[in-house]
Amino acid sequence: MNLQVEQVDQDLVHNFKIIGEIDIYTAPKLKEHLAALELVDGIEVELELSEVNYMDSTGLGIFVGFYKEVKAHNGKLVIKGLNQRLYRLFEITGLSDIMEIEQSKGGEDNASV
Repeated sequence: MNLQVEQVDQDLVHNFKIIGEIDIYTAPKLKEHLAALELVDGIEVELELSEVNYMDSTGLGIFVGFYKEVKAHNGKLVIKGLNQRLYRLFEITGLSDIMEIEQSKGGEDNASV
């Protein structure tokens, strides 16, 4: 159960590359990294999940909470690199209808939910 979060800002967009598993044990670390970001009006954030190989409902909860915070600041959140299984998780929960999501280009399916 390992999680890495790397932040690389480009221009005015805050990019987070998330690597590993997002579950009840690692979610607090992810939440801590996202909470450290100063949310200003019009903020733009991209979360790169192409190297996330597992996510449970705890991870979804983190993303929902962060999405609400970004939207409260008239910001934009893009979740990128979802493989088919993780996209399906967002789809089943209805989050794909409200969040901006970009699936991985190769359509790889290397994650479990």
